[in-house]
Amino acid sequence: MDVFFRDFFSDPVLFLSFGFLGVVISLCLFFVYFFMKKVHDADIKEQH
Repeated sequence: MDVFFRDFFSDPVLFLSFGFLGVVISLCLFFVYFFMKKVHDADIKEQH
């Protein structure tokens, strides 16, 4: 397990790929939260 962390922090391609993957997943989670909150708080207008 120690070898994995040493290789992870010494290899910039591996480090940046996991970094960008974390950014993409966090953006996806933020937008899911944002749109669910907007849908929940939306005013529903009555249709006649």
